[in-house]
Amino acid sequence: MFIRKLPNQLIDQIAAGEVVERPASVVKELVENALDAGATIIDIEVQTGGKKRIKITDNGQGISIDDLAMALQRHATSKIHTLEDLESLLSMGFRGEALPSIASVSRFELISRHKDADMAYQVNAHGGEIEGPMPAAHPVGTTVIVSDLFFNTPARRRFLKTDKTEYLRIDELIKRVSLSRFDVTFRLSHNGKMIRNAQGGDSEILRHQRINQLCGKDFIENAIFIEQQRGHLKMSDWVAKPSWNRAQPDRQFFYINNRMIKDKLVGHAIRQAYQDVLFHGRFPAFVLYLDIDPELVDVNVHPTKHEVRFRDSKLVHDFIFGSIHQSLAQTRVGEMSATTAEPLPDYSQIQHRLNLGGSSQGGVSSYQNYSNTPSQGIREASLDYLNQAASASDQMSQMPDFSQATELPENNEDIPPLGYAKAQIHGVFIIAENQHGLIIVDMHAAHERITYERMKQRFADDALKNQKLLVPIQLSVSSREVNAVETHQQWFEQLGFEVTVAGEESLVIRKIPALLANADVENLIKLIYETLLKIEDGHSFKYF
Repeated sequence: MFIRKLPNQLIDQIAAGEVVERPASVVKELVENALDAGATIIDIEVQTGGKKRIKITDNGQGISIDDLAMALQRHATSKIHTLEDLESLLSMGFRGEALPSIASVSRFELISRHKDADMAYQVNAHGGEIEGPMPAAHPVGTTVIVSDLFFNTPARRRFLKTDKTEYLRIDELIKRVSLSRFDVTFRLSHNGKMIRNAQGGDSEILRHQRINQLCGKDFIENAIFIEQQRGHLKMSDWVAKPSWNRAQPDRQFFYINNRMIKDKLVGHAIRQAYQDVLFHGRFPAFVLYLDIDPELVDVNVHPTKHEVRFRDSKLVHDFIFGSIHQSLAQTRVGEMSATTAEPLPDYSQIQHRLNLGGSSQGGVSSYQNYSNTPSQGIREASLDYLNQAASASDQMSQMPDFSQATELPENNEDIPPLGYAKAQIHGVFIIAENQHGLIIVDMHAAHERITYERMKQRFADDALKNQKLLVPIQLSVSSREVNAVETHQQWFEQLGFEVTVAGEESLVIRKIPALLANADVENLIKLIYETLLKIEDGHSFKYF
């Protein structure tokens, strides 16, 4: 085997594997180029999820005829010229890889008119072969048309998802980008239908509208606005109160100098700020903007420019952690409780589960599993034990008298696995005692487990009944969440829910399982479709 220099077309296609993963990757690179060109209006038109055609038009300063063909050459850019330029970047793109990479795996058209030119010119590329420039009709600005993406790399094309899934990724991207530049108008259409029209401006109302589109209409109402500055670091952000949390980190948006970033350092700082006020397994929501001297951050880490490297990472970490932690600490305790929004379950139902006798196989002592979660014993109790407890609880009519709490019998075999209740704390936790020692029971977790096991049993017996809501509940959600509900509609019906799609970003709940008549239905459905989104993101998931 001999060492050979790779052909230019193959080099471009290899680079495309790093830069162009799917249609949304193409849109990202082209929109960022438009922003760098000074555009204030950007139109994005896609067909069949971007697989067939992507057209992006902007009103930026345009490209001159002398630069058009050069724009499709590898590592050709107007954004940097020296090493010093690379060390103080403020532009979105700078590598000069995006256009040639995209052109190498598509049928590519670039039409542009420079602000000082009398007419526009066009260049075409089919799989990397460049034609032009030639005269064309176009106002000041640039249009890029990408057709038949991956037409010459069929293996890559087979990895693409359905048209709707690919479109939703583009829609999510545009919403994220629009949060970085409130002064720019973004218009998105799919298959000839206008989907999104975010008007540019810098008013507070506009900012709130865009944030609500991405994070939900009630995000701002449940968020704390933070504005801090320390030396070369300046931060302004909205962080949700701990009571407004998520089942997955899908409402976390971070921007450095207006660039979308996914950074582990920042994520760690925010998790630490929330660790004392957020339940395990829940995630905070935030929209965070960090302005930093460009010489203190290296954005030349990855071709997609999603990752950065800070010169003084500890300074950035402590600045973000301190600002958010201090703001959360000033929030009233009542606003921080994630349990206050949910009514307390029937105490007698949980209490009797503790005092119910049974074999050691009927439940698992939380003494052995306390290091994981306080209610581990309850969560791991068997179905038989739970059904006995639920049945016994129905016979209880009043709160037990803790002044006459049951003493432990001398024979350890007579002690129920979950022990005997001794006290109740803040109406939320039960203190119990068994032969091993102390058990702390979360009443909410226990109540949820009982309901869950009842639903499982009735689901298995095909006896799960539903009831119609007197007033249907309407939810504002994202397009991805609507798609997830549509995809799993049959599963919802099997569980006793009737959830219908009322619009591009709207759902209506009409029926719920009878067992959940007193539940917080709105939050319950939100938790379900958040879980369904994990399926699309590759997480494992099991139905009953």
